[in-house]
Amino acid sequence: MIGPTGCGKTEIARRLAKLCGSPFIKVEATKFTEVGYHGRDVDQIIKDLVSAGIHQTKENLRNKLKSFSSEIDTIVEEYLLSHLLGPDFPENERKEVKREQLRSGKMDQRMIYVEIPDLEKIVERNTQADALSIEDYLDTLKRYKPGRTLQAYKEKIQIGEAKKTLATQITEGYMKEQNIIKEALEAVQEHGIVFIDEIDKIATSADAIKTGTNPSAEGVQRDLLPIIEGTMITTKHGDVQTDHILFIASGAFSETRPSDLLAELQGRLPVRVNLKALQKEDLKRILTEPENNLIKQNTELLKTEKIDLKFTPEAVDRIAEIADEINKTIENTGARRLTTVMEKILEDISFNALDYENQEVVVTAELVNNKVKDMTKQTDLRKYLL
Repeated sequence: MIGPTGCGKTEIARRLAKLCGSPFIKVEATKFTEVGYHGRDVDQIIKDLVSAGIHQTKENLRNKLKSFSSEIDTIVEEYLLSHLLGPDFPENERKEVKREQLRSGKMDQRMIYVEIPDLEKIVERNTQADALSIEDYLDTLKRYKPGRTLQAYKEKIQIGEAKKTLATQITEGYMKEQNIIKEALEAVQEHGIVFIDEIDKIATSADAIKTGTNPSAEGVQRDLLPIIEGTMITTKHGDVQTDHILFIASGAFSETRPSDLLAELQGRLPVRVNLKALQKEDLKRILTEPENNLIKQNTELLKTEKIDLKFTPEAVDRIAEIADEINKTIENTGARRLTTVMEKILEDISFNALDYENQEVVVTAELVNNKVKDMTKQTDLRKYLL
């Protein structure tokens, strides 16, 4: 991907990974050095991708377990009732009263001795299957009663704290039973995405004298070749084959050209896309269309200070226009320019938030013009510099 800074190269890759549910990692090409020099080798990219894959697999399992949260709460409740009333206490009115007190949080401050169960042993003893489903795992835990073993570890703890600890243990216990590493390695090998940013910074321009003194230049390109082509990388979790991993490289290429990269590397990155710089209309859409756009972020932020912030449609238009104007005349920083302009407009309101408490503040086009006139003044001066 070739395009100026702030035009959304990284965002495209992130969205792509999110839509596919793929393990994703963004790396800066300049952070790596040639093999033999002090610094990070390019193998580290795949190792980091495996770590991201494991984290994502765990997160997916946690989300899966969230749909069983009411069952987990019931197991924790029964387990704590067994401690309060004894494991074989019959179902009667007294037990119901205690259950109600537990649920409402009235007993949260009370200290009791809780037997911390060894979930691994419990599951091992009661099941024969290799791969446990969530339902079987929770059924096994429902049958377990405390006080059956003398060697059990007991801890003095508040009931409110015990609820959280036991619920976390049940979630983590199930994750230990699953083969997370195997699943993560498969996900990484089959649909992992690596985004290599600033690839233009390791390209050596054709007319530059190649002295070989920069350990982050041509050597890094050579080291990237086998990984992109497909090779076996050894990580602490196992071997990873990189044949089917998608590599996306990006750079602004303002001082160099894609043809300055090694011919072999160009051949291994066959799809080339040129991204245009953002225009006024694009900036306006960025301000209004995303779910958590800049306007919403600032409105919510000032809501915490009891300020009701509103933007008129004309003000939004003007913000986009000014950002576009500064990008064209001073320096093009793309969508990042919107944050600078927005910060300048809300500077006074943010710092004097107490004066605006419980008030409605409306940002109009006039206010925008007053606040950013210094920024545009600099623009006018630049025109006359030789």
